[in-house]
Amino acid sequence: MSGRGAPARGGPAPADGPLPGGSAPSRGGAAARTGRPRAGRAGRAGAWAELLRVPALFTVPGDALAGAAAAGARPGPRTLLAIGSSLCLYEAGMALNDWADRAEDAVERPHRPLPSGRIRPAAALAAAGALTGAGLALAAGAGRPALAVAAPLAATVWAYDLALKHTPAGPVAMAAARGLDLLLGAAATGGGTRAALPSAALLGTHTLAVTAVSRRETTGGSALAPLAALATTGALTGLVTRRRTRLPAGRRAAAAPGLPGPAAAGRPPATSGALATALGAAYAATAARPYLHATLNPSPPLTQRAVGGGIRATIPLQAALAARSGAAATALLVAALAPAGRMFARRAGMRKVSIT
Repeated sequence: MSGRGAPARGGPAPADGPLPGGSAPSRGGAAARTGRPRAGRAGRAGAWAELLRVPALFTVPGDALAGAAAAGARPGPRTLLAIGSSLCLYEAGMALNDWADRAEDAVERPHRPLPSGRIRPAAALAAAGALTGAGLALAAGAGRPALAVAAPLAATVWAYDLALKHTPAGPVAMAAARGLDLLLGAAATGGGTRAALPSAALLGTHTLAVTAVSRRETTGGSALAPLAALATTGALTGLVTRRRTRLPAGRRAAAAPGLPGPAAAGRPPATSGALATALGAAYAATAARPYLHATLNPSPPLTQRAVGGGIRATIPLQAALAARSGAAATALLVAALAPAGRMFARRAGMRKVSIT
């Protein structure tokens, strides 16, 4: 969703405008039976995939999984409902993002689905509304605590896209949305959010830094934001790799697979601690280098690379937060989303699609 980890407008655009496949020749079969060219359907599907920034979806499930880990609960069916809710609200934000910026995109990014005419603005707005409703319905299915978090999350997404994006409150709203998404996983899985507040604050701080950098993506010229993001990355790396939090009572009482048991006595086991250190290092390596380059040369291309690095670093950070909470198995599951996302983007021909 535009409100979770997706920075403000202006990210790297698709390499060649419309996605490949829109002009591919039909090959008979289904096309011959329907009388409609297969390429037309492929082109429409590609336009929607571009509008919804499908490769960016791989950064979403880690929020709920890290929240479940922080709550001290084993991921289960309600966690899956929270992930589904997060995905729907994320995509609602993406559709609403382009609808709200359609006039700006007509001038600066005419290749995008709405200004290019491949998707009608009314269809994008309807999709945003439908996806928001689906996200809230899935959260309701996970229980009242989850819905109590999903409702302000949806409100934050809509407020960001329609009113706050270009104001000083924009980065704060974006950070709040990503933090709420993590709390959604905690509320759905464990029934409460208190234990997950520290993890939500850390993830929100990372999102705040990335969003601040993204506000200069198209113009460049500011070394202050990437420098601040670089310092933030260092501080967050130290927290997720060294700091140990006291585990919730439920986790100490009933150890789930990959989670510590009674012997943990308030500290994650050595395996989870080592894993948190490794994942924290991966987070730092992914984000710090492009931030440093943008600090030394704050040109638009390097600023865009810094934003991209910050977005990609979200997954190892989510995994590190899960490991920091003692959930080694969950951390490894989240970490596996990073290569899966890269592989999907490569095969879909969407490696350079902006998620903003």
